[in-house]
Amino acid sequence: MKNMTAGRARLFGASTFALAIICAQPAFAAADMAPSENAPDASSDDQRIAEGSDIIVSATSANEIAPVTASLQTTQPQAIVSRSFIEESLPATVDFNQIALITPSVSNNGGNNGIGLSESKAQIRGFQDGEYNITYDGVPFGDTNDPTHHSTTFFPSNTIETLVVDRGPGNASQLGQATFGGTFNLFSRATRDDFGGQLVASYGSFNTYLARGLLETGAIKGLGGTEAVFSGQYVHSDGRSSESKYQNYNFFGKVMVPISPDVRLTFLATYNKNRFNQADSDGSTLAQQALFGKYYALNDDPKSSQYYGYNHTDKTTDFEIVKLEANLSSNATFENRAYTYYYDNETLSANDVTTLPGAASSTKPSATGTPINGDIPGYTKTNKYRVFGDIAKVRIDFGFGALTAGAWLEFSHTYRQQRDVDLTTGGFNYTEKAVTAPLTGLNPGQVTPQYIKFDQNSQGNHTEEFVELELRPLPNLKITPGFKHVDFNRKIDAAYNQTTRYAQRLSNTYTANLPFLTVNYQPTSNLSVYGQYAKGFLIPALSQLYVANPTFSNVVPQRSTNYQAGAVYHGSHLSLDADVYVINFTNKFTSYTDQSPDKLGTIFTNIGGALYKGVEAQATYAFGNGFAVFANGSRNYAKTVVYIDPNSGKLIPRTNVAKAPVSTAAAGIFYKHGPVRFSLTDKWTGAQYADLPNAVRISPYNTANLAASYDVGPFRVGIDVTDLFNSQKINQISGTPVNASTQFYYQPGRAISGEVTYTF
Repeated sequence: MKNMTAGRARLFGASTFALAIICAQPAFAAADMAPSENAPDASSDDQRIAEGSDIIVSATSANEIAPVTASLQTTQPQAIVSRSFIEESLPATVDFNQIALITPSVSNNGGNNGIGLSESKAQIRGFQDGEYNITYDGVPFGDTNDPTHHSTTFFPSNTIETLVVDRGPGNASQLGQATFGGTFNLFSRATRDDFGGQLVASYGSFNTYLARGLLETGAIKGLGGTEAVFSGQYVHSDGRSSESKYQNYNFFGKVMVPISPDVRLTFLATYNKNRFNQADSDGSTLAQQALFGKYYALNDDPKSSQYYGYNHTDKTTDFEIVKLEANLSSNATFENRAYTYYYDNETLSANDVTTLPGAASSTKPSATGTPINGDIPGYTKTNKYRVFGDIAKVRIDFGFGALTAGAWLEFSHTYRQQRDVDLTTGGFNYTEKAVTAPLTGLNPGQVTPQYIKFDQNSQGNHTEEFVELELRPLPNLKITPGFKHVDFNRKIDAAYNQTTRYAQRLSNTYTANLPFLTVNYQPTSNLSVYGQYAKGFLIPALSQLYVANPTFSNVVPQRSTNYQAGAVYHGSHLSLDADVYVINFTNKFTSYTDQSPDKLGTIFTNIGGALYKGVEAQATYAFGNGFAVFANGSRNYAKTVVYIDPNSGKLIPRTNVAKAPVSTAAAGIFYKHGPVRFSLTDKWTGAQYADLPNAVRISPYNTANLAASYDVGPFRVGIDVTDLFNSQKINQISGTPVNASTQFYYQPGRAISGEVTYTF
């Protein structure tokens, strides 16, 4: 039986569920990074590229300095972003979308208030947030009304050791509600054998300052070798956009307890709180920009809907995992993750921030009252949920193969509300239409107050069972068929349901059977080829139940069929991988208002789909003297399938998927030798369309980042310059076709920050 505490064979924060597809060893035999046969110069200090995960990466000269690489054992296109790149080439405020941006086929938009200072959204091959998955230490997370994410909540960069972008649905053990678009796998900060830590302070553009601390206890002999890591940070910024202040507090802790040589228990917890001034729709119109500039957002005028006091949000989150790992025998392992996470969004926002200051506005003090001219209408918003889940897995290795089986159980409870308010007086605004509950429904004849938009509770029950059989018919060949069964049930119990605004109790259930097949073959120790076939599945958003007549909606889950193949090469100085992919995406969701004499209201249905295909590659070459060059690129095709518009009955031709760049590219130079660290990277995002009709085109744009630092004893003094060439192009347009209310978002432009790090 293997001793789990021996040497560096450690899996703290491991995500074997999410990454079983790229593990080459049984659960407790994998090192953080195993050196390849052609890398005799690799040192133990360099074996941290994928620390915190199960991923094994060859410690060649190229991989030691590469910002992005892939494992020889991967079975799908993959990009591993190292902690050293996060610390040495990006500002400390960076969010996980910006970390992933350096990888092929990833683009993002939003973030116009500064790097990590407002929410951004990422895309993978044109798949939007909600169509791909994000995990933290193997636990999928996301909103409960649809699986979307918030880049500035839960996990700032001080909580992330490594980020792995899987561009594909993985194998049966890759868990999540939307794996068919790919997965961002975030791994928590790793505990270490030795005592140490860091104190970080930075200050830069937009009056942005950050204070961060990290403490590693090392192995505590009196507690049987228990290891722990703790981190905390505070961020304040005035923001790039006008009157858009941002604050963040984060606390993180992880404790790994070796119960015995073959049993390990890990406790993880993180708490995050954000407060920022921002309207729900935080771009600016062309008319506003003509008067106040392209970074206009809010002002200090209480008579304006853009007053910062009327537009602010408080977000509080926590995330906890208890993980048990056990060697049951010499060839069998067991893992269990019990987890919970919480999200609370409390927002106050003006109804319309697209007007010019001084524009006419009014509120109603009661259902029968005379409108109050000049008062500013707005609303309060609550979205909070608690999720509980458990992931269990057993793996049995029988020599010529291995069997992995497991299950994922998850339950969520959500409360959401919006109420109209008079922002000037603080009272209610009775502006909604009068609604009376149907006599055949809940609370028959109930009259809805005209200041309530909705007030609803909802629940989600999600289970997945999976099995994989890894076969090894030849040396260095792994063929892994897999199967996953999915059940998802949703319930709404609303006092006032969204959209209908009367009491409703509704539910729906979705199921799917998903096959998988992956192959990985290593003809030599530094070359592998792989292939993948997989089916994907995505349930409709909770909004399908925001209708008067849900029985008339015939929505079925979105489906995908994924085919990909690629190769990975790790030479002593060259790291290279490339792939091709084809994804057929069907049953695209849509909704329309019934115009028949029966007036059935809003109806959800499926239309057509989309075809995604492309080619991707990334490479790093190290010259052996601490100097390396890096490049990656993708050519992406994402177009809708021809379909009939249910609203008009017209045939809609094939068009480009909205917010799907036709290509991406990145390049950079790196130097790391002695006390000097230097990097210059540039990410280019190709042309895309802001809308499905392809009437509004967003031109290509790029962002160049420069970072340099120098070690003086235990201190490191550094500078980061993001958007070095001050590109301020449009990266998002909200509200098309373009009119007076359309909002435009821009790259935040050049930002400079200085940083001092004390390491002990």
